[in-house]
Amino acid sequence: MKTYITSLLLFICSTLLAQSKGDLALANDRVKIIWQKTGSGWQIKTMSVRKGQGWVNVERPTGEHTLLFAADKPNEKPDSTFKTITGVDFPEPNYKYQLAQWAESTNPVSLNTAGVAYYFLPNIASRISKGTIRFQENTEVGTVITDYSFDPNFPTDILVKQTLTAKRPGYFSLASPTLAPVNESNLSWATVPGYFQGNKMEKNFAKAYAYGHGVPDLPVVYRERCASTLCPMVTSKNGITFSVIPEPGLARDPWAKDKTTQTDWNIGLSHKNRRSQLSPTLYYPILGEPKSALKAGDVISYNFRYSISDGGWFKTLNHAVYDIYKFKDGLQLRESKQSLTSRIEQMHEYLVDPATSLWNVEEFKNLKIGAQSYLGGVVGSNKDAMKNSDYGAMWMLASATKDPKLTEQRLPYALNFKLVQQQTDEGFFKGAAVGQYYLAKSKKFVEEWGEVVEPIGLTYYTMLDIGNVLLFEPNNQALKERLRLGAETLLKWQKKDGSWAVAYDRHSEQELFKDVKDVRPTFYGMLVAYQILKDAKYLNAAKKGADWVIENSVKTGNFLGVCGDARYAPDFATGQSAQALLDLFEMTGIEKYKQAAIVAAKIYTTSIYTHPIPNKIIKNVNGVQREDWEIAQSGLSFEHGGIFGSANRAGPIMLASHAGLFIRMYKLTNEKIFADMARSAAVGRDAFVEPKSSVASYYWNAMNRGSGPYPHHAWWQVGWITDYLMAEAEMRSNGQISFPRGFVTPKVGPHQTYGFKPGKIFNDVAQLSTTENFVSCDKPQVDYIVANSNKGNKAFVVLLNNQSQPVNAKLSWGQKGSAYKKITVKDNKGNVVSTSTVQGETTVPLESYGLKVLVME
Repeated sequence: MKTYITSLLLFICSTLLAQSKGDLALANDRVKIIWQKTGSGWQIKTMSVRKGQGWVNVERPTGEHTLLFAADKPNEKPDSTFKTITGVDFPEPNYKYQLAQWAESTNPVSLNTAGVAYYFLPNIASRISKGTIRFQENTEVGTVITDYSFDPNFPTDILVKQTLTAKRPGYFSLASPTLAPVNESNLSWATVPGYFQGNKMEKNFAKAYAYGHGVPDLPVVYRERCASTLCPMVTSKNGITFSVIPEPGLARDPWAKDKTTQTDWNIGLSHKNRRSQLSPTLYYPILGEPKSALKAGDVISYNFRYSISDGGWFKTLNHAVYDIYKFKDGLQLRESKQSLTSRIEQMHEYLVDPATSLWNVEEFKNLKIGAQSYLGGVVGSNKDAMKNSDYGAMWMLASATKDPKLTEQRLPYALNFKLVQQQTDEGFFKGAAVGQYYLAKSKKFVEEWGEVVEPIGLTYYTMLDIGNVLLFEPNNQALKERLRLGAETLLKWQKKDGSWAVAYDRHSEQELFKDVKDVRPTFYGMLVAYQILKDAKYLNAAKKGADWVIENSVKTGNFLGVCGDARYAPDFATGQSAQALLDLFEMTGIEKYKQAAIVAAKIYTTSIYTHPIPNKIIKNVNGVQREDWEIAQSGLSFEHGGIFGSANRAGPIMLASHAGLFIRMYKLTNEKIFADMARSAAVGRDAFVEPKSSVASYYWNAMNRGSGPYPHHAWWQVGWITDYLMAEAEMRSNGQISFPRGFVTPKVGPHQTYGFKPGKIFNDVAQLSTTENFVSCDKPQVDYIVANSNKGNKAFVVLLNNQSQPVNAKLSWGQKGSAYKKITVKDNKGNVVSTSTVQGETTVPLESYGLKVLVME
């Protein structure tokens, strides 16, 4: 306390001394900035930030302003080309989805070369109120006024208002002034959330800009459409984090009124200023965009804040998400119109109907193989591609329901599909999955975007799928041998350093995509092999692979995606890495894997939109009146973001595979952002659910058109919803309700399967069962899980209130539920709340995000 008082007295004295010399000071007990008049204008002389009980003097303070001007609208076409580290023009011409976005992202405005930059230190300064300092500069093209003041609620934040009065017609863009650029040698971490994160600079532009593998060397301007949180940040090695956060409402609204406005460009975000110095920078308006066109005398203004703290990037991210963009308020608006449990029941009906689910059975190698039609982009497809998605969810639903339409008419043919998908002939690819998709007319398996075979494809479509089936069929020796065949190939392909290749050419067997590293959870296939086959060499390989991923991915912020058509732009595989590392920790008890899993999960929070702030404004959505929160992007994740990702135009996705992982991370870390993001993705998303099938659309811009070209996504939806509900039950009961988790699903994220082994509900051993014909609830905010006692004399109904308001849930008993006579209601700790007899209806009160268990006897 004595040290604090001494420090505070020194701070007051130094501030008064600065003011007595004619300087201008903006200071509180967290941040202190002193401006001094020089021959060039008002420059920041000193800047100090509170760290612990002391102060850190910031190096290279400046206060320089930048105004961009163009007499004519800047050219929208690119005038620069770039190559990979292997010398190939980037991107290659076969990546048709990426070519347009790359061109758009490398035009002069995006590369921050358009127009003329006016750099200046303001010549006029005054204190217009006790807490506000104003600076003014008259340039030849316009007058700029900048007001600075502290936010009284957040002492680390400096509120800024900039106003421009145009002196001549043209296109204008204001940049947030540079307080103190960070020397690149002093960089600890930099991020524009949704685009990249990293701890070192990268000279190769394609590698840094397209993949976020290193911090881009150029001062590029990013669009808000893929910025998950509007808060570019730079952290220096002294622990100080600098960020700039635009005022809510400044960025584009993705559905402003009655149509998508996803690609509108209102603000620009960058980790660098126009001089290419490391300094988080906001640009408004964007040069050449409609709001930037001004006539002489026109006035524009905008507001933003600097946030300068002694915490790391994750602390600053939470500040932007919660304090500025009111993420919790958006979550509290969410209210489901159909329960997630009901969706699973309805999707069950959809999936066993061959007409709605587009199920096909074809002959291949003397076997009848079954899969669903895939009408998305696949090289070589003539609308004949077939694919299965989540084998764990298939076997889980079949085990729970005992539905012969699944056990007899789906699973045998899906298993045959899996068997012929794996190469058993001798050769380099023996044991590997030779392609995700089967082309029925061509009678061959292919990968998504070319004649390639990927080690992670082996992990996904051999190790994970067969591994999950073996959890339900542990005595299937023939399937175990198939798993071993895949494991040996994956082991053979592992490099000395523990990594794998991104892909191999199917014909030449040569390694491809050498411009990027396989910073993906390919090692997870080895973990699966060890858990099923119990051979220590597979565990050693898994640890070696995970160690490499920690050093080359988690610590550096470098991740790679798994969608070949997007040239592996970073995607949901980042969340998968977190779960893979967490599973390895649970298997080995080695602490570094848990810590790495937490870091990877924190990084994955930057793949979740947190803007705009949801509200209740009525919008017209394809002829339907909906409140804004119903279609809000806030809380939803990317398929892939960045420069290349589908989110640029299609927006986020409804497939919230990360929801269960995030609940587990909340239980592990007590970081509320994990639980809130999970719930925001899962709850109240009915505007995207097709009513007849209860299948959600994949992309945000499809609204509620349903599965569309991706009918197999229904299995992934069954999988992620189950994982989320099971994770909530375990977390809310503090582990007293717990069921063994299987392996993660292939490709789309970290959700895991259940039902292959009994779990526990308090002190009882129980087996998961179907909710169908057992119970229903009148409140769609309430989800429920049903399990049967292994002794056969009890059943359990776990009730979950998935909204922030308390609710009275009225339960109606189906034929199976009515067979029981006595109900004992227990709270989340297992304490008895009440007992009653089973009647036609039972009412159970549930608190906010509460849990109760009904023990049926």
